[in-house]
Amino acid sequence: MRLSNVEPASPHRSTHPAGSEYNPPRHSPAVVRPLAISGSEDKVRQAARALTDGACIHLIWTMQNSTGPSGVKYKRVVLKLSGEVLRGKKAGGDPIDAETLARLCEQVKEVHDLGVQVCVVIGGGNIFRGLAGEQRGVDRTTGDYMGMLATVINGLAIMDCLEKMGAKVRVQSSIPMNQVAEPFILRRAIRHLEKDRVVVFVAGTGNPYFSTDTAAALRASEIGADILLKATKVDGIYDKDPMKNTDAVRYDEITYSEALRQRLNVMDSTAFSLCQDNNIPILVFNLNDRGAIRRALSGDKVGTLVHS
Repeated sequence: MRLSNVEPASPHRSTHPAGSEYNPPRHSPAVVRPLAISGSEDKVRQAARALTDGACIHLIWTMQNSTGPSGVKYKRVVLKLSGEVLRGKKAGGDPIDAETLARLCEQVKEVHDLGVQVCVVIGGGNIFRGLAGEQRGVDRTTGDYMGMLATVINGLAIMDCLEKMGAKVRVQSSIPMNQVAEPFILRRAIRHLEKDRVVVFVAGTGNPYFSTDTAAALRASEIGADILLKATKVDGIYDKDPMKNTDAVRYDEITYSEALRQRLNVMDSTAFSLCQDNNIPILVFNLNDRGAIRRALSGDKVGTLVHS
């Protein structure tokens, strides 16, 4: 953003009749003093209104779409988080561990402060998982809706934590619940991002039989995200389960087609196909690695990048 304070070098009083068109003298030179102001568009406009009366304001709004945030490779991102990450490492602990939540939100706030437009899609596995409920006799459709409600609880927890850190946050739900969250409206979500707000998408896609991975891929496609960040408990994609095989090999990069050919468990097939069809790269990384999101968005090699 750049704001210029333009003042006539030789000020003069207007004598033109009220309501008539007035053109300043062509010979009046002007002195332009550029003022660098950082912040959102609203902050720039507030600064413009605060200038002294009589100053001629020339507001030049440089869209971030053309330049991008300074030092950051990606401008608009979707961060997919499993609900399980909120539980923490303590066995039998609370579904939402306060320290884990704060550590997660610190990383989100860190990249948001860089000027990155951040959307978060959160799962609900720390509270209830639809597939697990089916194994206990719960109807699959009912269980999936229960899981969607669990994501709303997690989303509100993230909103509360981020707001206490000074971030502006909006929660949008795929299931209407106006007293606790906005309904998902694409144009409103994009406007929130443009106004430097973090947007948390909850309730999955609003439909049973679709995972929150699919919801993340769908939202990333809709808002035109530059990349989908998938936070996991491991530092990338391996040719075999690294928890069970010490000789597992990690990929720095891999193509969609190669990941499909090797049947690597990156995301569920529906989510993966959405990203492939819409050419949205996927970065799989370890959330427990502090600063991993910031380094990834800065272009450093973090985790595994899946691309076309």
